[in-house]
Amino acid sequence: MSNSTSIILSTLNARYMHTAFGLRYLLANMGDLQSHTKLLEFTIQESSLNIAEQLLKYQPKIIGFSVYIWNVDEISSVVAVLKQISPDTLIVLGGPEVSHHPDSPAVTELADYVISGAGEVSFHTLCQQLLNGDKPADKFIKGEILALEQLVLPYYLYNDEDIKNRLIYVEASRGCPFKCEFCLSSLDKTVTAFSLEPFFEEMDKLLRRGVRNFKFIDRTFNLKISTSVAILEFFLQRMTDDLYLHFEVVPDNLPERLKDVLQRFPANSLQFEIGVQTFDSDIQALISRKQNNEKTKANIVWLRQNTGAHLHTDLIFGLPSDSLENFGHSFDQLIALKPHEIQMGILKRLRGAPLNRHNETYQLKYNPKAPYNILTTKDINFMEMQRVNRFARYWDMIGNSGRFVNTLPLILDDQPFERFMTLSDALFQRADSTWKIALKRLFELIFDILTEDFLLVSNDVKHVLAKDYARTKLKGLPAYEQETLVKKSTKQGVANKRQRMHS
Repeated sequence: MSNSTSIILSTLNARYMHTAFGLRYLLANMGDLQSHTKLLEFTIQESSLNIAEQLLKYQPKIIGFSVYIWNVDEISSVVAVLKQISPDTLIVLGGPEVSHHPDSPAVTELADYVISGAGEVSFHTLCQQLLNGDKPADKFIKGEILALEQLVLPYYLYNDEDIKNRLIYVEASRGCPFKCEFCLSSLDKTVTAFSLEPFFEEMDKLLRRGVRNFKFIDRTFNLKISTSVAILEFFLQRMTDDLYLHFEVVPDNLPERLKDVLQRFPANSLQFEIGVQTFDSDIQALISRKQNNEKTKANIVWLRQNTGAHLHTDLIFGLPSDSLENFGHSFDQLIALKPHEIQMGILKRLRGAPLNRHNETYQLKYNPKAPYNILTTKDINFMEMQRVNRFARYWDMIGNSGRFVNTLPLILDDQPFERFMTLSDALFQRADSTWKIALKRLFELIFDILTEDFLLVSNDVKHVLAKDYARTKLKGLPAYEQETLVKKSTKQGVANKRQRMHS
C-alpha cells in the first residue's frame, strides 16, 4: 500500500471552536493504517459541495463520518453529494445518531456501513477488511468495546491550532451509573475509569504545550470522590491565572473531602455543569432519575457561597407529565439558589433513549426533523411549547448573558417564571423575533415593557438599566435616555426665553 490517504475521518462540528474528540480516538487507534488516514473537520455552516470537494481531492477509498443529532441533516447532504459524484467511495457512519438500528435516520440508507457504539477497534478492523477486498455481509456492525487501558490515548493529536483556538476535551472515565431515561448514558452498563498515572502524564503534556482550558466530558465527574480529589489536586499543583476546568457533576454528592479541595481553587477557575432537569419527585420517579432534591439545593447554595466556581445548571421542559405551571415551580426553586446560569433545555427525542417508552402514554410528539425537539405532550400544547422556546431564547439573552445583572432582579421580583414569561411574551409581540435584536434595541424594549406592561416607575427602571448599559461599553444612548435629554433641553430653552423677556 502506498503512503497516500486511503481513509478519511470526518465530521461537521456545530462551531469551529469545537473539536471532534471521538474521531481523534479513532485516529489514535488506527495502528498500521494511521499513516494512510487523515482527519478533516468542518462546520455545519459550510456548503456540502465545498465539503465534498475537500474530501474527494484526497481520492480516499473510505470516508468515515461521526453523526450526531446536531449534524445529521448536514452530513446527509454531504453523503448524498458524495454518492452522486463518487459512488465507489465507501461511506462508513458512526456516532449516537446512527447507533440504534432499526431506529435510524435516512442517511444510513445511503451509507455502505454503519458502526454502532464504540468504534476504536471496529472502524480499524472494517477498514482493514475493505482495503483487502473482504467486504462484510452485514451493513450494520456492532462496535467492539475495548478495555480502557488497551486504548491509545488521543491527546497528542490536538495540534497547535487546536490548542490556540479550540476547546480541548478530555475524559477521566466513561459511562454513567444513573438511568435517567432522557439520556443515552442510561444505556451504559458500568462506569470505568482511565488509570490516573498515564492520564496525568497526558494532561501534563497538554499543560506544557499551552493548554489552559480543559473540558472534561465525564458524565459524572464526582462519582468516585477519591478520583475527583486526585484530579483536582493535580491541577491545583499546576495552577496558573488562566487555567480553567469544566466538569459535569451530579448535584447531590458533595462530601467534605471534595468541598475542602474545591475551596482552594481561585475564583473563576472552575465551571460546574449541574443537571437538575426537574425538582418534581413524581417526574423523577417516572423517568428513573435518582436525585435528592434537598441535598441538591443545599449543595448548589454551598458552591455559590463558598467557592468561586461558575455554576451552569440545566432544566428540561417537556418531560412526561410535566406542565407549564409545574415547570415554572422548578424554575422558581432553581432561581432561588442563585446559579450563574440556567440552561433551559427543550426535550429532544434521542434514538435509543428509554424515554421513548412514554411516547404513547404521554402523547409525546416530536419534530420529525433534527434535532427532534418536542412539539406537544398530553399536558403541554403547541402554543405553550412555542412560548417556552421563546422564553429560553430570551433567557439566554437576558438572564444568562450577564449583561443585565442589575435589571434582572427588577424583572423577576418574587415570581420569577411568571414575570419573565410576561416579559418574553411582550418582547416577542414588540420585536416579532427572538433573533437579530441589537443590544441597544434590547435595552429599549426592556425599558418599554417594564414601564408600560409592568407599570414600574420610569426613573427606577432607568436607574438599574443605566448600570447595566454602562457595563456593555455601547456607544451612544438608548432612546429612553435621549428623550430625557430632549425634555431637559426643552425646559432649559423655555426658561432662558422667559429670562430674556424679563431682562
